[in-house]
Amino acid sequence: MSRHIAIVEDEQSIAENYRDAFEQQGYTVSIYPNRHSAMEAFDQALPDLALIDVGLEDEIEGGFELCQDLRSRSKTLPIVFLTARESEMDKISGLRLGADDYLTKDIGLQHMMTRIVTLFRRVEALSQPPQPEAIITIGDLSINTDRMSIQWHNQTLDTTLTEFWIIHCLAHRPGQVKSRDQLMTAANVVLDDNTITSHIKRIRKKFQAIDAEFNAISTMYGAGYRWQTKA
Repeated sequence: MSRHIAIVEDEQSIAENYRDAFEQQGYTVSIYPNRHSAMEAFDQALPDLALIDVGLEDEIEGGFELCQDLRSRSKTLPIVFLTARESEMDKISGLRLGADDYLTKDIGLQHMMTRIVTLFRRVEALSQPPQPEAIITIGDLSINTDRMSIQWHNQTLDTTLTEFWIIHCLAHRPGQVKSRDQLMTAANVVLDDNTITSHIKRIRKKFQAIDAEFNAISTMYGAGYRWQTKA
């Protein structure tokens, strides 16, 4: 069965162009012009990936609200913003709400397709049974790379796919400083420095929700970040 992509875009011609491109690659595509129609459809069944514009008809930030709703329904559903809004604040807002990627509409179709394929490859592992060798344990941290799940103090940490790979990159080699470029490479995304910083802040807050004294991710100013274990 082909994967189902939901495009939430209020400009019909743009939505149809993306639909045609995805269908040529074998995907099944549904188009929704506004948040209300998308949410009605998602109440029945979630897509395999959601591609969302920020501004939807008369809702200036309808896409942000839809992203937040989708992320509350599924922690692993790939959510991508594709929008003409390219301000730093919009990018950070989208990622903070749980989006896995934030693309602007000037991106080339082939580049966009590559990003989508990468996200689908990440979620494929979720359907595979866990293997002992796929579990990495570092102190109180446990990472299952088959199921793409993370536990801290035996409690599951809810992460997006991008957050998962950032944590994996940091913790896989404790003590080593990872630059922002290395974190982007690990997460298969292209983000600017401020967006990486936003992801790190969000990750820390998620750990601190489980453990108020969490301090395993340290900032190395001018260099990047590292995972440090307790002595």
